[in-house]
Amino acid sequence: MKSLLSFLLLVPMVLCAQFDYEPSEEHPFGLPNPEAPVEILDFAPLIGECNCKSTLRKADQTWAEPVDMVWRFKYIMNGMAIQDETLKEDGTYSGSIRQFNKDSTRWYVHYYSSLPTTTSLPVWKGGKTDDGNIVLYREQKAPNGTDGFFRITFSEMDDSGFKWVGEWVDKTESFVFPTWKIDCSNGMKKSGQETEKEKIIAATKAFSKAYMDNDFESIAQSYTTDAKIFPNNADIISGREAIKERWMSSSGTKILHHELTPLEIKFFGDYAHDYGYYQGKSENKDGTVDHWKGKYVVIWKKEEGTWKMYLDIWNRIRD
Repeated sequence: MKSLLSFLLLVPMVLCAQFDYEPSEEHPFGLPNPEAPVEILDFAPLIGECNCKSTLRKADQTWAEPVDMVWRFKYIMNGMAIQDETLKEDGTYSGSIRQFNKDSTRWYVHYYSSLPTTTSLPVWKGGKTDDGNIVLYREQKAPNGTDGFFRITFSEMDDSGFKWVGEWVDKTESFVFPTWKIDCSNGMKKSGQETEKEKIIAATKAFSKAYMDNDFESIAQSYTTDAKIFPNNADIISGREAIKERWMSSSGTKILHHELTPLEIKFFGDYAHDYGYYQGKSENKDGTVDHWKGKYVVIWKKEEGTWKMYLDIWNRIRD
């Protein structure tokens, strides 16, 4: 009996552990699963709920009046995929399931709508571009029979919202005809902690810019005076000046892109912990370009009212 009781108590704990990344009370929009392709983070800035204005082009080629819309994104399948849904003021609803395929290195987006209900779902394919947009395509003929695509583009994606446009383009993408546009702004009510979170996110973006610009003084100022960093295969490096020298010593390549994607930022008074992924690309002295990615943990500390890195740990992820 004691063994059976122990088993029954263990089962709920195991089941909970299996679904740590599903939407929950603490994380209502779920979390990305670390076992998912790193591209799951492409849509990270969109996770949550936004208030939007949806505008369609009418048959006479003029634009209709904007319709209010809620657009909600969340992680599903225990953080391995993304689902979104739109709820429009005019009573029409739609959504999609978004999955990244590692073999084809593309996103596949299966779209469904209340008008009309179909027996098979249309599919858009595409991915994230070098300029940070997400572009998806589906083959579609123009009314005159010309071959082309319906192209969808997500742009200006950050914590304040994003823009979306649907366009018909020919096969060369030299002719572009917009038919639908959506402008979104953050629909989440911001708390004091969310304001502090925005400050940390701004600090990470400033660090990325300084890294790409070889601005070692700004990099050094991103850390507290008593900061410590933990590079791969090296001793702990302490103090702002020593950290500056370490970054300068690793400047043999040109950084073309650097981006940090926090998965969680939590506050403890004047400290905060932050973990997530980073990615980027660099140009070597021989002109070759390397793409790289990894994971990080940062402990932030407020120094004279400004969030700065106190402990900085990172390591690469092999492709």
